[in-house]
Amino acid sequence: MSGQVLVLAKAPVPGRVKTRLCPPCTPEQAARLAAAALADTLDVVAATPVGSRVLVIDGGYPAPPGWKTRDQRGGPLGDRLANAFADGPAVPTVLVGMDTPQLTTAHLAEALRPVTTPDGPDAVLGLAEDGGWWALGLRRPADAEVLRDIPTSTAETGARTLAGLRGRGLRVALLPVLRDVDTVDDAYAVAGRCPPESRFARALAAVR
Repeated sequence: MSGQVLVLAKAPVPGRVKTRLCPPCTPEQAARLAAAALADTLDVVAATPVGSRVLVIDGGYPAPPGWKTRDQRGGPLGDRLANAFADGPAVPTVLVGMDTPQLTTAHLAEALRPVTTPDGPDAVLGLAEDGGWWALGLRRPADAEVLRDIPTSTAETGARTLAGLRGRGLRVALLPVLRDVDTVDDAYAVAGRCPPESRFARALAAVR
């Protein structure tokens, strides 16, 4: 399948990732959960047929063989998201984060297929249960400019992103709603939806 997948992630350093898991997790446990979630996500992207895979990272983290790596650029998250799209080639692109370790190759294929099909929609958006979004796919990466003006990490982020895309005249297809891992309750709910071999599920079981 043509196109590219971007994984926007933060290096799993204690005290810098998944701080909302603390307490009951220690910063070190939260970092191990973040590392496991990122590893699961990278595995799924690696197993998905796509033209290019890019890790867009805040901090130092080794990308898998065959991947490209780019540093995140910009201050606010909206700018970093828009820049992640802008800094690559002008090809159909799907961006996911590291907070949905229950992600599957079927989810990614469902996101890639519409924007890489000539008569498909202009964008796909995967809303999250907390009001955000877990995936954004764009036929034209330049359309990510809309993200710069949308507040992130709010209960309205997903709805405002959808409205912003449609406000640019884009045809948007919606993906399944997934749950992000932000809190410990999220972590247990998501782990229950992960496959048995999931690093994230094993890492969470070790915290108990």
